[in-house]
Amino acid sequence: MKDLLLYIARNLVEHPDAVSVTEIRRDEDDITLELRVAPDDMGKVIGRQGRIAREIRTVMRSFGQRGGARVSVDIMDMNDAG
Repeated sequence: MKDLLLYIARNLVEHPDAVSVTEIRRDEDDITLELRVAPDDMGKVIGRQGRIAREIRTVMRSFGQRGGARVSVDIMDMNDAG
């Protein structure tokens, strides 16, 4: 799951080496993925009116449901404390 999000994000941004994903499991079926990108790339990942971010979340939620997990994606820049 983490690899899919990395793949999607790295293909959207100018600085693919700055992309990282942290997986946080609250329990077996509840997963939060924290996507971190360079501050300059936030607009590319979020998109106009949040459309790209919404679609990324939809894809990840659908992928998680196939495995019986509830998945959420938090998008932040590298300067945000984790």
